[in-house]
Amino acid sequence: MNENKNGSTIIGFREWISLPELNIPALKAKVDTGAKTSSLHAFDIKVVTKNGIRYVKFKVHPIQKNEGIVVVCLAPLADQRIVSDSGGHKERRYVIQTQIQMGGLKKTIQLTLTNRQSMKYRMLIGREALKQFYIDPSQSYLLKKNAKQKNYLREVKLKSKGTLKKDE
Repeated sequence: MNENKNGSTIIGFREWISLPELNIPALKAKVDTGAKTSSLHAFDIKVVTKNGIRYVKFKVHPIQKNEGIVVVCLAPLADQRIVSDSGGHKERRYVIQTQIQMGGLKKTIQLTLTNRQSMKYRMLIGREALKQFYIDPSQSYLLKKNAKQKNYLREVKLKSKGTLKKDE
């Protein structure tokens, strides 16, 4: 793993990450130091109550340009807040707290949920999640894919080519 002289891990402007609590083993994410909180592409977002606890149920297309892969997620609702996007448009978003894995580091972060279908990256990693990292904006994917990510992406590729059946 690349480290700077202070011992911080060096990452590029985009990296492969995992969201293990959401059952998302591999996701391309763009580093966004202009955003305070991280943001995840989500759709069909609903608030549900179970045993008196409010949860957010939502779906994610974790692989860009592949709407055939859908992950259904459920996470406790942490907050709701008004967020301004890069164009200055304000939107009320649900906020969840979940674990992110970047390289060998796992940490709990907050994520806002929004439809990023028209965006190039399914997730933006905001400043709050980046405190242990040094960012080299001239580089990409410095944190290499782990074995689980490689296997998942290989399976997705085979399924999309029709080599594997859905139930395999």
